[in-house]
Formats: sequence, structure tokens, C-alpha cells
Amino acid sequence: MPLPTSLSTAPPQAAFPRLCVSALSGGGGKTLLSLGLARAASAAGVAVKPFKKGPDYIDAAWLALAAGRPATNLDPYFLPPARLRALFIQAMEALLRSDSVEAGTPNVLGLVEGNRGLFDGLDVEGSCSTAELARALDCPILLSLDCTKMTRTAAALVQGMLHFEKGLRFCGVVLNQVGSARHESVLCRALETYTDVPVLGALPRLAENPLPERHMGIACCGDSLAGDAERRLDDLAALVRAHLDLSAVLAAAREVSLLGGEDSAREKDAEDGVALLSAPSERGDVVTSLLPRPRIGYVRDAALWFYYQENLEALTRAGAELVRLSLLDGGPESGSDPWEGLDGLYLGGGFPEDCAPELSRSPRLPLLARLAREGLPIYAECGGFMLLARGIEREDGLWPMSNVFPVTARFCAKPQGLGYVQGTVRAENPFFPPGLILRGHEFHYSRCQWEGAAPSCALELSRGKGMGHLGGMACDGLTRGRVWAAYTHIFAPAVPCWADNFVAAARRFRQERNGAA
Repeated sequence: MPLPTSLSTAPPQAAFPRLCVSALSGGGGKTLLSLGLARAASAAGVAVKPFKKGPDYIDAAWLALAAGRPATNLDPYFLPPARLRALFIQAMEALLRSDSVEAGTPNVLGLVEGNRGLFDGLDVEGSCSTAELARALDCPILLSLDCTKMTRTAAALVQGMLHFEKGLRFCGVVLNQVGSARHESVLCRALETYTDVPVLGALPRLAENPLPERHMGIACCGDSLAGDAERRLDDLAALVRAHLDLSAVLAAAREVSLLGGEDSAREKDAEDGVALLSAPSERGDVVTSLLPRPRIGYVRDAALWFYYQENLEALTRAGAELVRLSLLDGGPESGSDPWEGLDGLYLGGGFPEDCAPELSRSPRLPLLARLAREGLPIYAECGGFMLLARGIEREDGLWPMSNVFPVTARFCAKPQGLGYVQGTVRAENPFFPPGLILRGHEFHYSRCQWEGAAPSCALELSRGKGMGHLGGMACDGLTRGRVWAAYTHIFAPAVPCWADNFVAAARRFRQERNGAA
């Protein structure tokens, strides 16, 4: 099933108010500023569409909560510039339709939160950096500057940022960690004297992080630690209103040029063999619409909740009926069970280690093992893989899981895989054709361990850690029957065959089951 026309062939021109929040480094205040802006602007009547640069679930979830609508991930590692613009335009058009506002008015804002430092990327050239994304979107940059124990040097840093790369537009600076009124005054005078970038705000030094933290960064807004997420966001909005010129920030976001859509030529990235967005096929749409919709379940609860909205939407467009499930619901009590009659199962990432005792007692785990034996197509990423292991090993012991694969997921104190992944599919499986160059990302504190013969993997990695080294090379993607389990997360717009193949496998399973009945 092809992607919608608006994603693969964007409108030729669109002028959407937009802003990219960035900093000199990670921990520079981007997230606090972005969340405060999103909540404050929304409260002021602006329809904010949040975006997060890079592969990220937790920051994106906070942005969605702050703005009151889902966040979209944008990443130059996954998509070339033309398709980043197309995805941005598609999301902004959906915003206009849902909020009944006119394009180009002060009532909408595309708010992009960067990651790490502005120019930090994969290499010394800064490939796939926030700067590259801002350039692709022709997006004004609002710089969050940590001014701890600094005055005049702040101007030197901003000057360096201004002249380091061409093709970027800085619309303002927000001073962060300001210690006093005198500190703010000296900083402002230095920036006014040595740069032409306006200071649009000065956030005071805070005694503690307004957002709760955990081992993977800020806590997810569904955690018990973050149960008061709404209050925290309202506090950030109040901070922004008190210390930023919100009107000036929104005015800067409106000073944008027309944004071009899809380039006439296919991007150079297509030559690299990396899966990209495909052109639409009306005939495919018609054929798919005439077929039964297979039921694909996805687990969304306290254990698993890392799903890109784009991945779920891709499955729906490919013809699936999505069914939300839980592993922690205690099993069916009466009436129909949503787990019955599934044609496919999607197990995303999350924090199953936090729920290991509860999961080990779940009546759903034996069901997972049975469904795998029966040939149900199961696609599992990271936390989802851990559920399919023999068990999850923590400091307090080994908690049994479904034992689909005879391996153990051992939780560690430090990250075992962090960053982008690239690999080549080497074995037959229901989701990716052999030979496909697959791009994704990983961030996990567990590692795969086994006893005896090493398991076989379907994905040979040229970048990333995955399941570890087998035969001298990194690999990922355990397969068994129609089950795929990997540490690698994918972003569906960058791998269009995934949704089509998943739905096709689910449809075949349904036909086989009905034929045997």
C-alpha cells in the first residue's frame, strides 16, 4: 500500500510559521524551552504542531502533551531533505484541517525541538545534524544558551554559531541559567554589542530540573514519577510567559519564506540503496481496499509504549485494522477477548524491565508463545524482543518471559546500544526482503545473552550494536517462523516495504487460519 500523495508529492509552495529550538549542546535547555513554548503558545490560542528532531519517543511524548496533539519525528538520517519537507508539510496541512485555521496566519506554529548541539551530527561534517534539518525546512533557529558562570563569552559563542555554517537563520537567543538581574544585564549588553541576534528572553537559574528523570533521560509522561505532568508543563508555560517575549518569538516564527515541497529529481539518497518513500500507486490503493482488513494488535501499556505514530498510520494505510492490547490487563474476564482472532502482532519498545514481575505473572505470556508457534506474524522491537526472550534478568533475579527465543535479556547499569543503526537484511523473513539496506536506531540498557550455540540473526550491521557480535560482526534480528525480534527500531516512512509486507503476512495468516477452520 503506497504512502498518501501528500507525503510523497508535497504541494509546490507552503508558508507555515515555524521555529527550531536548538542549543550549543545536549543539556542546554532545549526541552524545557520547547515544552514551555508549546504550552504557553497553545494557551494563547496558537495551534502548535510539535516536531522532534531525531529518533526519540520520550521527548516527543512530552511535546505532544504540551501542545495537545501528536508530535512528528523528523530526522535527516532516515529521510532526505525533500521528504523531510514533504513530511513537515503533510503534518502542518493536517493541523490546518483539524483546527480550521488559514495557512500563514498567526494562529499556527510548527515547533521543532532539535537534539544535542546545533551542529552535532554523525561525523566531523555534521551529517544529519539539527542544522541540516533547519536548513532543509528553512526554519528560523531560536538558540537556547546556557549562561552558567559566563558573561561576555556568550557573545563569542553566538558569533561562532552565526558564522560556522551557511544557510541558517537565527531569529533570537534565549539566555538560560541566568543567576541575577545584573547577570542578565551584562549578558544582554554583550550580545547587543557584538552580535545582531536579539535576546528574546532570559530564564532564571532553577534549583532543580522541572522534569523528572530516569535512566534514559527525562521520565516518560506516563510514568508514576511524572503523574503530575500537566502541572509541570503549566509551570514551564508560566516561566516562559514571565521571562520571554512570547509575542516576539511568534512574530519571528512567521518571518519565513515559502517552503518548497518534493524536488523534481529523486534525491541522491535513493542511489545508496536505502529504503525511501515510494511514489503512490492508485491501482495498489484500489486492490488493497477490496481485500479484508487483517487485525494487527499492538501492545500499549506501562511495559510497552514506544511506537512512532507514523508506523501505526502506515499499517492502517496498508490495510490493517489496528487493535490496542495490554499485557498487564490480567486476561479476559468475560465477553470477547481482543487477543483472539489476531492476524498479526506488533510489540514496540518500552520499559518491560520495570514491570518484569507483573509481566512474568501475565496470562498473556503463554499466549504469546502459542501464537508464535502457530505462525502469527510478530514484529518486536527492543522491549518487545525482551518479552519474547526466555526471561529478563535484573539484580533481583531472572523473571520468566514467553521463551519464544532461547536467550536472556540482561538489564545492565549502562547503555548497551545507543544511536543510529544500519544493516543489510541477509535472511528470509516476512517483513524485509533479503538485500535491503535498513536504517533504524537503538537505545537499550539490556543485552542479549545465550547459552550454547549462538542464535542466527537476519540483519548484518555495519553500524550499531544490536544483539552483539556473531562470527566477527555485529548483528540483529532474531527470526523464528514469522517472528522478527530486534533491538533496532524503524521509522516507517523510511522503510515503506515494512507496513506493506507486515499486512500481507497478516492477510496470509488469516487466509490460512480460515482455510483450516
